[in-house]
Amino acid sequence: MTTRAAKLTCDEVLESFAMERHSDGRMLQRYLKEYPEYATQLVDLSQEIFRSDIQVESPLSAQDQMRIDTACSRIQSVQSSVVVDPFADLPVSKLREVALVLNVPRQVITAFRERTVIVATVPKRFLTQLASLVGSSVQDLLNVLALPPAQLVRSYKADEKPTEVVQVTFEQLLRGTNLTNEQIEVLLTDDI
Repeated sequence: MTTRAAKLTCDEVLESFAMERHSDGRMLQRYLKEYPEYATQLVDLSQEIFRSDIQVESPLSAQDQMRIDTACSRIQSVQSSVVVDPFADLPVSKLREVALVLNVPRQVITAFRERTVIVATVPKRFLTQLASLVGSSVQDLLNVLALPPAQLVRSYKADEKPTEVVQVTFEQLLRGTNLTNEQIEVLLTDDI
């Protein structure tokens, strides 16, 4: 048992009680005398400790085991289907490189990163190249781009309230850049 040199918190007293070798009735009485302000919590903890000592573990029934196995497989399937955003950890230098290789302005890559492009309007050839450059499979990239647009927090003050993010087609995105019509047509072709 600890001495009461300094005022202990409730958590410290409970932890000390739980760590005692022999948590019996006498030990509980000593703690109750020394820490009457934590009497309710000490009694509750002692009941939990005594209850767990008394419980006899019986083997699981086949039905219980099946329920546990089903729950575990659901948890594992959810964990394996977590979508990892390939743009999340890309440094700016890599984003520049991706834009350069794809021959598009960085704002196009930013639109993909922020998921403001309507994925169904993007040619497969472009998606394949983009996925390869960001180190992702096409399917994983499609899964990320299917998520709602990212609400990024900007680090500057605006004069107006933020507006809702609007998704645009791939062609609209390209036409909003300084690309020529010929460059846009090349990017819109789906020839692999």
